[in-house]
Amino acid sequence: METEAPNKQRKIIHIDMDAFYASVEQRDNPIYMGKPIVVGGLPEGRGGVVATSSYEARKFGIRSAMSSKRAQQLCPQVIFVRPRFEVYKQVSNQIREIFSRYTDLIEPLSLDEAYLDVTDDKLQIGSAIEIAKQIKLAIKTELKLTASAGISVNKFVAKIASDINKPDGLTFIGPSKVESFIENLPVEKFHGVGKVTAEKMKKMDLHKGSDLKKLTEDELVRHFGKAGYFYYKIVRGIDDREVEPHRETKSVGAEDTFQEDLTTLDEMVIEIELIAKLVHKRLQKYNLKGRTITLKIKYSDFKQITRNHSFTNTIGDLETITETARQLLESTDTTNVKIRLLGISVSNFGELNPKRREHYEEATQLKLF
Repeated sequence: METEAPNKQRKIIHIDMDAFYASVEQRDNPIYMGKPIVVGGLPEGRGGVVATSSYEARKFGIRSAMSSKRAQQLCPQVIFVRPRFEVYKQVSNQIREIFSRYTDLIEPLSLDEAYLDVTDDKLQIGSAIEIAKQIKLAIKTELKLTASAGISVNKFVAKIASDINKPDGLTFIGPSKVESFIENLPVEKFHGVGKVTAEKMKKMDLHKGSDLKKLTEDELVRHFGKAGYFYYKIVRGIDDREVEPHRETKSVGAEDTFQEDLTTLDEMVIEIELIAKLVHKRLQKYNLKGRTITLKIKYSDFKQITRNHSFTNTIGDLETITETARQLLESTDTTNVKIRLLGISVSNFGELNPKRREHYEEATQLKLF
Protein backbone atom coordinates (compact mmCIF):
# COMPACT_ATOMS: atom_id res chain seq x y z
CA MET A 1 0.00 0.00 0.00
CA GLU A 2 1.39 3.39 -1.06
CA THR A 3 1.61 6.21 1.43
CA GLU A 4 1.58 9.88 0.56
CA ALA A 5 4.94 11.60 0.77
CA PRO A 6 5.05 14.29 3.44
CA ASN A 7 4.95 17.88 2.23
CA LYS A 8 8.44 19.10 1.44
CA GLN A 9 9.69 22.06 3.47
CA ARG A 10 9.80 25.08 1.18
CA LYS A 11 13.04 27.00 0.61
CA ILE A 12 12.38 30.65 -0.23
CA ILE A 13 15.01 33.30 -0.97
CA HIS A 14 14.27 37.01 -1.16
CA ILE A 15 16.96 38.95 -3.01
CA ASP A 16 17.03 42.72 -2.59
CA MET A 17 19.62 44.80 -4.42
CA ASP A 18 21.46 47.35 -2.27
CA ALA A 19 20.58 50.97 -3.16
CA PHE A 20 20.06 49.67 -6.69
CA TYR A 21 19.74 52.81 -8.86
CA ALA A 22 22.40 54.67 -6.90
CA SER A 23 24.76 51.67 -6.96
CA VAL A 24 24.42 51.37 -10.75
CA GLU A 25 25.24 55.07 -11.11
CA GLN A 26 28.29 54.74 -8.85
CA ARG A 27 29.45 51.68 -10.78
CA ASP A 28 29.08 53.37 -14.16
CA ASN A 29 30.46 56.74 -13.03
CA PRO A 30 33.52 56.29 -10.80
CA ILE A 31 33.44 59.99 -9.86
CA TYR A 32 30.36 59.16 -7.74
CA MET A 33 32.06 56.37 -5.79
CA GLY A 34 32.08 57.01 -2.04
CA LYS A 35 30.00 60.17 -2.42
CA PRO A 36 26.44 60.93 -1.29
CA ILE A 37 24.25 60.76 -4.38
CA VAL A 38 20.51 60.87 -4.96
CA VAL A 39 18.83 59.38 -8.01
CA GLY A 40 15.66 61.33 -8.70
CA GLY A 41 14.30 64.76 -9.50
CA LEU A 42 16.31 67.93 -9.03
CA PRO A 43 15.53 70.06 -5.96
CA GLU A 44 14.43 73.11 -7.94
CA GLY A 45 10.87 74.11 -7.03
CA ARG A 46 9.10 71.45 -5.00
CA GLY A 47 8.45 68.60 -7.39
CA GLY A 48 11.68 66.59 -7.17
CA VAL A 49 11.51 63.33 -5.25
CA VAL A 50 14.25 60.89 -4.16
CA ALA A 51 13.94 57.56 -5.97
CA THR A 52 17.04 56.02 -4.34
CA SER A 53 19.94 57.38 -2.33
CA SER A 54 23.42 55.91 -1.91
CA TYR A 55 24.45 54.61 1.50
CA GLU A 56 26.72 57.62 1.85
CA ALA A 57 23.63 59.84 1.49
CA ARG A 58 21.56 57.72 3.85
CA LYS A 59 23.97 58.55 6.67
CA PHE A 60 22.50 62.07 6.52
CA GLY A 61 18.96 60.76 6.88
CA ILE A 62 18.06 60.87 3.19
CA ARG A 63 15.45 58.26 2.26
CA SER A 64 13.39 57.20 -0.75
CA ALA A 65 10.23 59.23 -1.45
CA MET A 66 11.68 62.24 0.40
CA SER A 67 11.52 65.53 -1.46
CA SER A 68 14.77 66.39 -3.23
CA LYS A 69 14.66 69.80 -1.58
CA ARG A 70 14.65 68.19 1.87
CA ALA A 71 17.49 65.88 0.83
CA GLN A 72 19.58 68.89 -0.14
CA GLN A 73 18.85 70.51 3.20
CA LEU A 74 20.04 67.42 5.05
CA CYS A 75 23.18 67.12 2.94
CA PRO A 76 24.14 70.29 1.01
CA GLN A 77 26.95 68.45 -0.81
CA VAL A 78 24.63 65.70 -2.13
CA ILE A 79 24.89 65.01 -5.87
CA PHE A 80 21.62 64.68 -7.83
CA VAL A 81 21.58 62.23 -10.74
CA ARG A 82 18.80 61.87 -13.29
CA PRO A 83 17.44 58.29 -13.37
CA ARG A 84 18.27 56.06 -16.37
CA PHE A 85 15.46 53.52 -16.24
CA GLU A 86 16.40 51.75 -19.45
CA VAL A 87 19.83 51.01 -17.95
CA TYR A 88 18.30 49.80 -14.68
CA LYS A 89 15.94 47.55 -16.63
CA GLN A 90 18.86 46.08 -18.58
CA VAL A 91 20.79 45.37 -15.37
CA SER A 92 17.64 43.90 -13.81
CA ASN A 93 17.38 41.47 -16.72
CA GLN A 94 21.00 40.43 -16.15
CA ILE A 95 20.19 39.79 -12.50
CA ARG A 96 17.16 37.74 -13.52
CA GLU A 97 19.38 35.66 -15.79
CA ILE A 98 21.56 34.81 -12.79
CA PHE A 99 18.46 33.77 -10.83
CA SER A 100 17.30 31.54 -13.68
CA ARG A 101 20.47 29.42 -13.41
CA TYR A 102 19.07 28.04 -10.19
CA THR A 103 15.25 28.10 -10.55
CA ASP A 104 12.42 29.06 -12.86
CA LEU A 105 10.21 29.97 -9.90
CA ILE A 106 11.08 33.68 -9.79
CA GLU A 107 8.62 36.36 -8.71
CA PRO A 108 9.95 39.86 -9.42
CA LEU A 109 8.50 42.55 -7.17
CA SER A 110 10.27 45.39 -8.95
CA LEU A 111 13.50 45.95 -10.88
CA ASP A 112 15.59 45.42 -7.75
CA GLU A 113 13.98 42.63 -5.75
CA ALA A 114 12.48 39.19 -6.25
CA TYR A 115 11.39 36.00 -4.51
CA LEU A 116 12.94 32.69 -5.56
CA ASP A 117 11.60 29.24 -4.70
CA VAL A 118 14.62 26.92 -4.64
CA THR A 119 12.91 23.95 -2.99
CA ASP A 120 13.92 21.95 -6.07
CA ASP A 121 16.80 23.88 -7.61
CA LYS A 122 18.03 23.20 -11.14
CA LEU A 123 21.60 22.38 -10.11
CA GLN A 124 20.50 20.09 -7.28
CA ILE A 125 22.56 22.02 -4.78
CA GLY A 126 19.96 21.40 -2.10
CA SER A 127 21.04 24.19 0.26
CA ALA A 128 19.17 27.49 -0.05
CA ILE A 129 21.96 29.20 1.88
CA GLU A 130 24.56 27.98 -0.60
CA ILE A 131 22.39 29.06 -3.54
CA ALA A 132 21.97 32.54 -2.05
CA LYS A 133 25.74 32.79 -1.55
CA GLN A 134 26.37 31.79 -5.16
CA ILE A 135 23.81 34.29 -6.46
CA LYS A 136 25.30 37.12 -4.40
CA LEU A 137 28.80 36.21 -5.60
CA ALA A 138 27.69 36.12 -9.25
CA ILE A 139 26.03 39.53 -8.94
CA LYS A 140 29.18 40.94 -7.34
CA THR A 141 31.72 39.46 -9.76
CA GLU A 142 29.71 39.75 -13.00
CA LEU A 143 27.79 42.99 -12.42
CA LYS A 144 29.96 44.74 -9.81
CA LEU A 145 26.93 45.26 -7.56
CA THR A 146 25.88 43.93 -4.17
CA ALA A 147 22.66 42.30 -3.05
CA SER A 148 21.23 41.20 0.29
CA ALA A 149 19.46 37.87 0.74
CA GLY A 150 16.88 36.61 3.19
CA ILE A 151 16.27 32.88 3.41
CA SER A 152 13.43 31.06 5.12
CA VAL A 153 10.47 28.73 4.66
CA ASN A 154 8.01 31.41 3.54
CA LYS A 155 7.88 34.73 1.70
CA PHE A 156 7.01 36.89 4.70
CA VAL A 157 10.03 35.92 6.77
CA ALA A 158 12.43 35.79 3.81
CA LYS A 159 11.58 39.38 2.85
CA ILE A 160 12.08 40.72 6.36
CA ALA A 161 15.31 38.73 6.73
CA SER A 162 16.82 40.29 3.60
CA ASP A 163 16.67 43.71 5.26
CA ILE A 164 18.39 42.73 8.51
CA ASN A 165 22.07 42.89 7.54
CA LYS A 166 22.10 45.34 4.64
CA PRO A 167 24.15 46.06 2.63
CA ASP A 168 25.62 42.84 1.22
CA GLY A 169 23.87 40.79 3.89
CA LEU A 170 22.73 37.20 4.14
CA THR A 171 20.27 36.16 6.85
CA PHE A 172 18.79 32.70 7.38
CA ILE A 173 15.74 32.12 9.58
CA GLY A 174 15.35 28.36 9.89
CA PRO A 175 12.06 26.50 10.40
CA SER A 176 12.55 26.12 14.16
CA LYS A 177 13.23 29.85 14.55
CA VAL A 178 10.40 31.28 12.43
CA GLU A 179 7.72 31.58 15.10
CA SER A 180 10.02 33.07 17.73
CA PHE A 181 11.43 35.46 15.11
CA ILE A 182 7.95 36.76 14.32
CA GLU A 183 6.99 36.93 18.00
CA ASN A 184 9.88 39.32 18.61
CA LEU A 185 9.22 41.40 15.49
CA PRO A 186 8.05 44.99 16.16
CA VAL A 187 4.58 45.53 14.70
CA GLU A 188 5.83 48.33 12.42
CA LYS A 189 8.09 45.79 10.71
CA PHE A 190 5.11 43.70 9.59
CA HIS A 191 4.58 44.26 5.87
CA GLY A 192 1.28 46.00 5.32
CA VAL A 193 1.32 47.70 8.72
CA GLY A 194 1.63 51.42 8.03
CA LYS A 195 2.10 54.27 10.47
CA VAL A 196 -1.60 54.62 11.26
CA THR A 197 -2.12 50.92 11.95
CA ALA A 198 1.10 50.70 13.95
CA GLU A 199 -0.02 53.60 16.14
CA LYS A 200 -3.40 51.98 16.63
CA MET A 201 -1.71 48.75 17.67
CA LYS A 202 0.58 50.51 20.13
CA LYS A 203 -2.37 52.31 21.71
CA MET A 204 -3.83 48.84 22.26
CA ASP A 205 -0.52 47.84 23.92
CA LEU A 206 0.39 45.67 20.92
CA HIS A 207 4.09 46.25 20.32
CA LYS A 208 5.44 42.93 19.00
CA GLY A 209 4.25 39.82 17.25
CA SER A 210 3.90 38.08 20.61
CA ASP A 211 1.35 40.72 21.64
CA LEU A 212 -0.69 40.14 18.49
CA LYS A 213 -0.53 36.43 19.17
CA LYS A 214 -2.47 36.87 22.40
CA LEU A 215 -5.56 38.00 20.48
CA THR A 216 -8.03 35.59 18.94
CA GLU A 217 -8.71 35.63 15.22
CA ASP A 218 -12.12 37.21 15.83
CA GLU A 219 -10.56 39.96 17.95
CA LEU A 220 -7.95 40.74 15.29
CA VAL A 221 -10.60 40.91 12.56
CA ARG A 222 -12.82 43.10 14.71
CA HIS A 223 -10.01 45.59 15.29
CA PHE A 224 -8.20 45.43 11.92
CA GLY A 225 -10.70 44.14 9.39
CA LYS A 226 -9.69 41.49 6.85
CA ALA A 227 -6.01 42.07 7.66
CA GLY A 228 -6.75 40.43 10.99
CA TYR A 229 -6.93 37.02 9.29
CA PHE A 230 -3.42 37.58 7.94
CA TYR A 231 -2.04 38.74 11.31
CA TYR A 232 -3.50 35.70 13.04
CA LYS A 233 -1.73 33.32 10.68
CA ILE A 234 1.53 35.15 10.23
CA VAL A 235 2.30 35.49 13.96
CA ARG A 236 2.12 31.70 14.03
CA GLY A 237 4.57 31.44 11.15
CA ILE A 238 1.92 30.44 8.62
CA ASP A 239 2.36 31.92 5.14
CA ASP A 240 1.27 29.62 2.33
CA ARG A 241 1.65 32.14 -0.50
CA GLU A 242 3.40 30.61 -3.49
CA VAL A 243 6.20 32.24 -5.45
CA GLU A 244 4.34 33.38 -8.57
CA PRO A 245 6.47 33.59 -11.74
CA HIS A 246 3.61 35.33 -13.57
CA ARG A 247 2.60 37.87 -10.96
CA GLU A 248 0.06 40.23 -12.49
CA THR A 249 0.20 43.99 -12.53
CA LYS A 250 -2.75 45.42 -10.64
CA SER A 251 -2.86 48.81 -12.34
CA VAL A 252 -1.11 51.10 -14.80
CA GLY A 253 -1.04 54.83 -14.26
CA ALA A 254 0.86 58.06 -13.74
CA GLU A 255 0.99 60.90 -11.26
CA ASP A 256 2.60 64.30 -10.92
CA THR A 257 3.72 66.41 -7.95
CA PHE A 258 3.46 70.11 -8.71
CA GLN A 259 6.06 72.78 -8.00
CA GLU A 260 3.21 75.12 -7.01
CA ASP A 261 -0.07 74.03 -5.43
CA LEU A 262 -3.09 73.92 -7.72
CA THR A 263 -5.80 76.20 -6.36
CA THR A 264 -8.32 76.57 -9.21
CA LEU A 265 -10.46 74.00 -11.00
CA ASP A 266 -9.12 75.16 -14.38
CA GLU A 267 -5.54 74.40 -13.27
CA MET A 268 -6.59 71.00 -11.98
CA VAL A 269 -8.42 70.06 -15.20
CA ILE A 270 -5.38 71.01 -17.31
CA GLU A 271 -3.18 68.72 -15.21
CA ILE A 272 -5.77 65.93 -15.36
CA GLU A 273 -5.66 66.12 -19.17
CA LEU A 274 -1.85 65.92 -19.23
CA ILE A 275 -1.70 62.96 -16.84
CA ALA A 276 -4.52 61.17 -18.71
CA LYS A 277 -2.50 61.42 -21.93
CA LEU A 278 0.47 59.74 -20.27
CA VAL A 279 -1.73 56.96 -18.85
CA HIS A 280 -3.32 56.44 -22.28
CA LYS A 281 0.12 56.25 -23.91
CA ARG A 282 1.24 53.59 -21.43
CA LEU A 283 -1.92 51.55 -21.88
CA GLN A 284 -1.40 51.63 -25.65
CA LYS A 285 2.24 50.62 -25.30
CA TYR A 286 1.27 47.50 -23.34
CA ASN A 287 -1.99 46.88 -25.22
CA LEU A 288 -4.04 46.99 -22.02
CA LYS A 289 -7.61 47.99 -21.15
CA GLY A 290 -9.25 48.05 -17.73
CA ARG A 291 -12.62 48.48 -16.08
CA THR A 292 -11.71 50.79 -13.20
CA ILE A 293 -10.32 54.34 -13.25
CA THR A 294 -8.93 55.75 -10.01
CA LEU A 295 -8.08 59.35 -9.23
CA LYS A 296 -5.55 60.09 -6.49
CA ILE A 297 -5.38 63.51 -4.84
CA LYS A 298 -2.81 64.70 -2.32
CA TYR A 299 -3.36 68.08 -0.70
CA SER A 300 -0.78 70.59 0.55
CA ASP A 301 -1.21 69.26 4.11
CA PHE A 302 -0.33 65.76 2.74
CA LYS A 303 -3.85 64.46 3.30
CA GLN A 304 -4.55 61.97 0.51
CA ILE A 305 -7.82 60.68 -0.95
CA THR A 306 -8.80 58.42 -3.87
CA ARG A 307 -11.97 58.23 -5.93
CA ASN A 308 -12.77 55.55 -8.51
CA HIS A 309 -15.34 54.54 -11.07
CA SER A 310 -15.85 51.10 -12.64
CA PHE A 311 -17.30 50.24 -16.05
CA THR A 312 -19.11 47.13 -17.25
CA ASN A 313 -16.72 46.77 -20.20
CA THR A 314 -12.98 47.40 -20.43
CA ILE A 315 -11.91 50.86 -21.56
CA GLY A 316 -8.62 52.41 -22.60
CA ASP A 317 -9.41 55.41 -24.80
CA LEU A 318 -8.13 58.84 -23.91
CA GLU A 319 -11.52 60.56 -23.92
CA THR A 320 -13.04 58.18 -21.35
CA ILE A 321 -9.99 58.30 -19.09
CA THR A 322 -9.87 62.10 -19.17
CA GLU A 323 -13.58 62.68 -18.71
CA THR A 324 -13.93 60.12 -15.91
CA ALA A 325 -10.95 61.52 -14.03
CA ARG A 326 -12.39 65.03 -14.41
CA GLN A 327 -15.76 63.89 -13.06
CA LEU A 328 -14.07 62.16 -10.13
CA LEU A 329 -12.17 65.37 -9.41
CA GLU A 330 -15.36 67.43 -9.50
CA SER A 331 -17.05 64.96 -7.13
CA THR A 332 -14.65 66.25 -4.47
CA ASP A 333 -14.68 69.69 -2.93
CA THR A 334 -12.38 71.75 -5.19
CA THR A 335 -13.06 75.10 -3.55
CA ASN A 336 -10.54 76.62 -1.15
CA VAL A 337 -8.15 73.66 -1.48
CA LYS A 338 -4.50 73.42 -2.42
CA ILE A 339 -3.55 70.30 -4.39
CA ARG A 340 0.02 69.09 -4.31
CA LEU A 341 -0.32 65.91 -6.40
CA LEU A 342 -2.72 64.31 -8.86
CA GLY A 343 -2.60 60.77 -10.17
CA ILE A 344 -4.69 58.59 -12.49
CA SER A 345 -4.57 54.80 -12.77
CA VAL A 346 -6.46 52.17 -14.72
CA SER A 347 -6.99 48.72 -13.18
CA ASN A 348 -9.24 45.65 -13.15
CA PHE A 349 -7.84 44.24 -16.38
CA GLY A 350 -9.52 40.83 -16.30
CA GLU A 351 -8.10 37.57 -17.65
CA LEU A 352 -4.66 37.50 -19.25
CA ASN A 353 -3.58 35.77 -22.40
CA PRO A 354 0.15 34.88 -22.63
CA LYS A 355 1.07 37.94 -24.69
CA ARG A 356 -0.71 40.35 -22.38
CA ARG A 357 0.85 38.61 -19.37
CA GLU A 358 4.24 39.45 -20.87
CA HIS A 359 3.13 43.09 -21.14
CA TYR A 360 2.00 43.05 -17.52
CA GLU A 361 5.41 41.86 -16.37
CA GLU A 362 7.15 44.64 -18.27
CA ALA A 363 4.79 47.24 -16.84
CA THR A 364 5.49 45.87 -13.35
CA GLN A 365 9.24 46.17 -13.77
CA LEU A 366 8.94 49.73 -15.04
CA LYS A 367 6.79 50.64 -12.01
CA LEU A 368 4.13 52.29 -14.12
CA PHE A 369 1.52 52.04 -11.38
